[in-house]
Amino acid sequence: MTVKTAVVTGASKGIGLAVTRALEEDGFKVVGAARTITPELKEAASLTVSVDLSTPEGPAELIRQAQEGVGAIDVLVNNVGAFSPRTSGFAAIDDAEWQSTFELNFFGVVRTIRAALPQLIERQGAIVNVSSARARGPQPPTVDYGAAKAALTNFSKALSMELGPKGVRVNTVSPGPTRTPAWLDSDGFGAGLAAASGKSLEEFLEGFPAAAGLTTGRLTEPEEVAEVVRMLANGRTRALNGADLVVDGGQLKTV
Repeated sequence: MTVKTAVVTGASKGIGLAVTRALEEDGFKVVGAARTITPELKEAASLTVSVDLSTPEGPAELIRQAQEGVGAIDVLVNNVGAFSPRTSGFAAIDDAEWQSTFELNFFGVVRTIRAALPQLIERQGAIVNVSSARARGPQPPTVDYGAAKAALTNFSKALSMELGPKGVRVNTVSPGPTRTPAWLDSDGFGAGLAAASGKSLEEFLEGFPAAAGLTTGRLTEPEEVAEVVRMLANGRTRALNGADLVVDGGQLKTV
């Protein structure tokens, strides 16, 4: 039986690490890519690549190393992303910060897909782009990140229309607030929002699910998002193409 291969970006922790583990469990050889390779990723992935996908040359270098290490790529999971709390308002975000947000969250994905596309078409593969619930439900503290993710969701839909007839499925998964280091670490997004509200991180996170309208009453777990990515990647739902699957704990209230 031919072993399938997958590339997962932003794989060192959080959702990316959970996706890496899930796909390895499904028998994929996973190339886990991140700027910093954590011990957890090294243990989980078949191959790791340290790369900065916000640079113009990073995505092509990742795909080159992946192909050399595990062969042609069947599945590409673009999970890489980062965001900062914009608690001082729109006017405080300068051009360099806007550019940095889009380079990683949008252009890094565009370039990685471009580099992998010949292999994905040859293998009749799948692309899963991890967007965000903020693409549909914008909020001021993530204004630049939400804009970049909205662009990613739109791009993914258009790409699904072009590549579907060529046998390549393109879908997005849009998590809401998820129990990752971005929310839990003392220097993360959650800590920034907590400081702006005059609360400790622990106090802020305790009240956040209710304040944010999470009908589940809790943050989403990374493994829950990974299960949706796994479904899209494994080929058992080939009728799904151009879909945006929201995993947000019921935060979005629109149909």
